[in-house]
Amino acid sequence: MDYSAEIHRTLKEFFGYDNFKGDQETVISHLLNGGDAFVLMPTGGGKSLCYQLPALIMNGTAIVISPLIALMKNQVDVLRGFVSGNESIAHFLNSSLNKAQMDEVRADLMAGRTKILYVAPESLTKEENVALLREIPISFYAVDEAHCISEWGHDFRPEYRRIRNLVEEIGRHPIIALTATATPKVQSDILKNLGIQGAGVFKSSFNRPNLYYEVRPKVDADKDIVKFIKKNPGKSGIIYCLSRKKVEEMAEFLCINGIRALPYHAGLDAKVRADNQDAFLMEEADVIVATIAFGMGIDKPDVRFVIHYDIPKSIESYYQETGRAGRDGEEGLCICYYSYKDIQKLEKFMQGKPISEQEINRQLLNEVVAYAESGQCRRKLLLNYFGEDYPQDDCGACDNCLHPRATFDGREDMLLVMKLIKSLPEHFKMEHLAAILAGRANALIKSYKHDELPFFGEGEEKGEKHYLAVMHQGLVARLLGKEIESYGLIYVTEQGEKFMKAPWKINLVEDAEFDEEDDKSDIDDDDEDAATERAAAKGGGSGDPVLFAMLKDLRRDLARKLGLQPWILFGDPALGDMSILYPLTFEELQKCQGVGEGKARKFGAEFIALIKKYVEENDIERPDDFVVKSSPGRSANKIYIIQSIDRRMELEDIAAMRGLDMDELLKEIEAIVSTGTKLNLDYYIEENIDADVEEEIYDYFRDEATSDSIEEAIAALSGDCEEMEIRLVRIKFLCDVAS
Repeated sequence: MDYSAEIHRTLKEFFGYDNFKGDQETVISHLLNGGDAFVLMPTGGGKSLCYQLPALIMNGTAIVISPLIALMKNQVDVLRGFVSGNESIAHFLNSSLNKAQMDEVRADLMAGRTKILYVAPESLTKEENVALLREIPISFYAVDEAHCISEWGHDFRPEYRRIRNLVEEIGRHPIIALTATATPKVQSDILKNLGIQGAGVFKSSFNRPNLYYEVRPKVDADKDIVKFIKKNPGKSGIIYCLSRKKVEEMAEFLCINGIRALPYHAGLDAKVRADNQDAFLMEEADVIVATIAFGMGIDKPDVRFVIHYDIPKSIESYYQETGRAGRDGEEGLCICYYSYKDIQKLEKFMQGKPISEQEINRQLLNEVVAYAESGQCRRKLLLNYFGEDYPQDDCGACDNCLHPRATFDGREDMLLVMKLIKSLPEHFKMEHLAAILAGRANALIKSYKHDELPFFGEGEEKGEKHYLAVMHQGLVARLLGKEIESYGLIYVTEQGEKFMKAPWKINLVEDAEFDEEDDKSDIDDDDEDAATERAAAKGGGSGDPVLFAMLKDLRRDLARKLGLQPWILFGDPALGDMSILYPLTFEELQKCQGVGEGKARKFGAEFIALIKKYVEENDIERPDDFVVKSSPGRSANKIYIIQSIDRRMELEDIAAMRGLDMDELLKEIEAIVSTGTKLNLDYYIEENIDADVEEEIYDYFRDEATSDSIEEAIAALSGDCEEMEIRLVRIKFLCDVAS
């Protein structure tokens, strides 16, 4: 059945959006037509809309199972805001409710007034709640944070394993499972455990093209971090350590070395944590040294580097934590320090835990070791881990691609591995296979009598690590595969079978040697400036780094004096242009990105004075060419729009006269305002936006926003406000404070 018209009407009427993002519409249509669904969508992709919208359309109540009690209340408040005066449309059921509140929820459910009910997994298991849900019509079940089902997931919750049985007990209806991050193994676990193997699967890409990945040997890491930060002056960064003690030691060490750093971990007083986080957001501190407790609740767009002092416990953790860099799409440098001694420490921590848990954690650590020691493209390895192919051989943004290691024709080694696999009646893990080829007769090999195989010791001179590298690259090349149901068992794929029949040349990369006693020649003082090289590779970075740092300091001080967040004055791209062009007049300043006459006049004087003094003191030769070309059509549009708004014309009429739709017109207005030109849209805003909504959006940009991002504003305002309203009030805000 085609629900398209009803879907779009509900999207606009309840959520205030004109268009869907990514797979949202496809997922919703699939669910409305009775299909089970699995949705893998990164944070910010709009997962909640995939179940909230169909819940409003379908008959009955949607049961949303979520582990986050605080998030439940927030989601319920948002949904209630869509329908004025209807508090019954959404409820949550968890341990925070008292008896009177529970009675209210029951009454609304029995009367059919509630369209969405959020339930904590622990609450779902209670007999009285199961009995209640059996009495009401249910539209579907949504399992949010579905990775909690899998023991291989990063946040396993045993209660999630009972969901399928409870659903069967209450009454089977369509199921939609949603998560922001899951490996193929976790995906398989989710589908199998919920009994929805035939579900429609909808996945978004994991690739973050602006991030640069590098692994360094952990030799004098403290000093190397200071050196790295000093080569990237004024940039915001996060350093992750596994222990609270190391967090505090590192923060103190950085401060001693003149770096504005603060600690953050769960053991600190709540006020101290909040103050340190605010200082980081307001650029009063450049670096936060933290345990993984930091980063979950913030979205600072201009974090320029994420450093892992200690190796993470899993690739999934690493991906999430590095993902906090470069959320504005600009430069994000991800440096990880690796020592096998750290792996051994983590293995010791596992002792005493159940054998099954130890086995899972050991496999996850093996993946981390493979990533750290590999000579292959790191982006390719990361995406492969999440089941996604990266078609290019050189991403141009990782240490292995920028400094490729020696390659060799791996046909013979790959064939040797494949012949061994095919000769065995059962499948084994790659560590076991590598030990056979290297001739290491451990207890497990002896128990299977694999030390009596003709393949035993055939690759002795090359060693275990060599064959582990071969197998990891065979997985990425899809010549080998891992059994999903028995995690880690290796088999030859269909593509591998073709390779065995007619082997083709296959270039394999020598893996890195991480010896803690070695000279760290790849990061010594004779090397080229790594940060500059990375920035050049990604087309980022500023011109004069000393001036850029001085401009950032000035921006921070001026922002504090004015009570504004720094990005409101000038963005990093504007400061970058200033450090290249050295503007000495207001007219020259306007040629920098995002700086127009209004901004130049309002905030520019102190910046020009600083640049002028710097140029004189350092005998700088300035570029002569300040010409910025623009298309005549855009210039004509700009003049017409400014004049029409001055005459208080309706925006719809302006758009019609220039042959634009409203989205295109707003983009034109935003471009005009971003350069500092002041426009007065009060007449239009007063007629089209409720005063309380306007106030809420304005307050957000004034007090909370860390950038002018519309996407962040939509997420922060939790669907209370339409995108058009947010854009219009943002324009008003920028005109008031930044023009």
